[in-house]
Amino acid sequence: MSLRKLPEIKASRLPSVSAFQPDPDALGRWNGALEARDNADATISILDVIGDDGWGDGGVTAKRISAALRAIGAEDVTVDLNSPGGDFFEGVAIYNALRAHPHRVTVRVLGVAASAASIIAMAGDEVQIGKTGFLMVHCAWTVTIGNRHDLLEAAKVIEPFDAAMAGLYAERSGAGEAKASEWMDNETWFNGEQAVAVGLADSLLPADAITEDKAKAQSESGVHATRRLDALLAKTGMPRSERRALLADAKGGMSGAAPTVTQDADEIAALLKGLRSTLST
Repeated sequence: MSLRKLPEIKASRLPSVSAFQPDPDALGRWNGALEARDNADATISILDVIGDDGWGDGGVTAKRISAALRAIGAEDVTVDLNSPGGDFFEGVAIYNALRAHPHRVTVRVLGVAASAASIIAMAGDEVQIGKTGFLMVHCAWTVTIGNRHDLLEAAKVIEPFDAAMAGLYAERSGAGEAKASEWMDNETWFNGEQAVAVGLADSLLPADAITEDKAKAQSESGVHATRRLDALLAKTGMPRSERRALLADAKGGMSGAAPTVTQDADEIAALLKGLRSTLST
């Protein structure tokens, strides 16, 4: 399938804008411990947030994917994908790197491919998805600080991205761009069967192709809770530096230190519940 290249737009073009964040709902549905049961040699794993979010191992960057493609060389590539999304610019760059690979690219959605990760999924010549997996598409969002002119300029810059994404989803699925834009406007979640039915994926993965690393799930529970809380704070318009300071104060720790133990996860889960209650009132 010959898919278009997405436009390269740098974050510096946006006035006082933060990097695009993972969607809080996507983080809530994401099980970061899902992985492929078996991997071929020419396999690239994208099993984290997109972009360097400063938590955990830092997320998946275009630089890392480009290096992996160079190491694989002139071979077909399998991309194992399980991500709640993240930095939109990194997602676009990863998509373009995969589309530029001269050999066949097969994307396997093991769990969730949401937001920026759904763009990466579209880079596959073939897209497979677990029956219990999910694809989520929505409009790009960001946090912009400034006057009305800054806000209008940010909207103008983001608009071509939404149009390009709608074009990708429409081209793969066979739906019109108006329908794809409707999916994005409504932040639509497709389970595995629905993704195949609408044409965003080609086939279902066998259930035994996916496994869960329970030890990884337990060890990363604190990081996962922190990311969800960070994403919710980002949606309030709070700058990244203030979010990190607030999380550090709430935990009584260092702003650069991600929680890694169950006790931290329980504390942050309580903070998360309180924030959700505050935002809903």
